[in-house]
Amino acid sequence: MKLTNRLALQPNSLLQPFKGSVTTLIIGAGQAGLAMSRCLTQRAIDHVVLERGKVANSWRTERWDSLRLLTPNWKNSLPGYRYQGDKPNDFMTTPEFVQFIQNYAETISAPVHDGVTVTAVDAIENGYRVTTNVGQWQCRSLVVASGAFNIPNVPSVSKAIPTSIETLTTHQYLNPTQLEEGGVLIVGGSATGLQLAEEIQRSGREVTLSVGEHVRMPRCYRGRDIFCWMDDTGISREHYTSFDDVNRVRKLPSPQLVGTPEHSTLDLNKLRASGVNIVGRFCGLNNSGSNTSGLNKCEAQFSGALNNICKMADLKMNRLLDTIDTWIEDKAITTGIDQPERFEPTIVDKSPTLSVDLASGKIKTVIWATGYRPDYSWLNLPVLNRKGLFNHDGGVVNAPGLYTIGLPFMRTRQSSFIGGVSDDAYYLSDHLTSYLDASFKPSFNATS
Repeated sequence: MKLTNRLALQPNSLLQPFKGSVTTLIIGAGQAGLAMSRCLTQRAIDHVVLERGKVANSWRTERWDSLRLLTPNWKNSLPGYRYQGDKPNDFMTTPEFVQFIQNYAETISAPVHDGVTVTAVDAIENGYRVTTNVGQWQCRSLVVASGAFNIPNVPSVSKAIPTSIETLTTHQYLNPTQLEEGGVLIVGGSATGLQLAEEIQRSGREVTLSVGEHVRMPRCYRGRDIFCWMDDTGISREHYTSFDDVNRVRKLPSPQLVGTPEHSTLDLNKLRASGVNIVGRFCGLNNSGSNTSGLNKCEAQFSGALNNICKMADLKMNRLLDTIDTWIEDKAITTGIDQPERFEPTIVDKSPTLSVDLASGKIKTVIWATGYRPDYSWLNLPVLNRKGLFNHDGGVVNAPGLYTIGLPFMRTRQSSFIGGVSDDAYYLSDHLTSYLDASFKPSFNATS
């Protein structure tokens, strides 16, 4: 990627003590930031990793109690490190994965500074100044590994929901015991929404699940985990440059998968059979008029296109299975696998529910499982698009020496998963090394 001219310099700040200068600074000590740290260490590039909390902070503080990874243990590897237990086909719980990341950080001796919150990043001559709550660093190159899931993406209309109804994001949800007795509306039908719907329905509450565009996928196919087939066929490694509209692909929701000891498939049919009320995409609120009890009406309105959306998800799933079947046939694999199968189409009511009156008292909680967006409010650089996302080419940002890692489909399909970050880190560290070799090496000081 062609590097742009040096960004306009920002005025120097003397409000924070000077912490030091490094060649490269990494923001974020999750799996992506640590993978990059390992690759830089291999290349003898001095660097530090700044983390606002502790290593794997978001996994420690922003996950519900029963969460397990969507990827089997054998799939979870980082540069120079992989799962070493005796259950390669199981799925790690959150505490197990936090320990996995903590062990990795210790194994690679990552230079992590925890409890450090970045408050500003500015361009300076031949590099960047990173201001934090404890002082300032200067660096020639910068890697943003703070993740894409910082701020829950909650529609602004949520503010009009009656105060008698508790509203939660998936960052705030822990388990069903924190919820009031009564009905629950979950907005969002990807992996998270399905898992919460199943768990909360089992707790004895009536659940309504609002579903928009989604990616249906079986947990296992022909006797093997779906990730086995996606790796073998090369689907996991499909490169972002092979798509005409990569921005659309990057916006696709996470597949409807769940990691359980039973390796079970969780889909809308299973939820429907358990009593979950499946409705269409959340469209907004109607606060006009009154309900049958004489109270001000507050209707949650849902799209009537649920049937078409589900048919499209079924179609895309079957195309994936066709691709796998064709690959098996081409490779003449005849042993160790099951026969081809197709799953029951998603069942949709002929007249699906189009609205629910939130003022009726039946719904006591609304949970927004509507995804997240990154927070780059501290980045004082002209490198974001109008939606506040990085303009980048496979992780190479349109600014000298600036990189990002850990974003969905950043370079390949598997960039979205734990095991996919390694290839991204190897590529970006190579690019970063070439940039450093070709650029001027400045002498930093506290007043530059």
